[in-house]
Amino acid sequence: MKALTVRQPYADAIIHGTKRVENRTQRPPADVLGRLILIHAGLEPHASGVTAADFTDEQWPDVRGAIIGMAKLTGCHLETDGCCVPWGMAGHWHWELDKVSALRPVPAKGKLGLWNPEQSVLGDVQVQFWDPCP
Repeated sequence: MKALTVRQPYADAIIHGTKRVENRTQRPPADVLGRLILIHAGLEPHASGVTAADFTDEQWPDVRGAIIGMAKLTGCHLETDGCCVPWGMAGHWHWELDKVSALRPVPAKGKLGLWNPEQSVLGDVQVQFWDPCP
């Protein structure tokens, strides 16, 4: 299973909000389309300086340096004429996300682009699917 690092507050906007596109400069690899990916909240905040309060009155956890959820990567398209408002950015590939689920945070060191989590991290994610104690 692949993971994608997203800076905060955008990782929380995917997992706890309504953000269903992730802006990237490249399209995703074809073999990942239609598959679940893990969403990793990066250690550094987004360079724009936006905070969760800019999007919502709700309190989002703002966890960093951890896998915080998963989503199905259903497709992608190049931005055209302001599509995917308010989350889509002009001139970027919009990675389309669906079936988003939150997980208990699993600490992990992220990387740029799609990456393969260590087996111990995957084990800590997978145990949440049969652990009766949330």
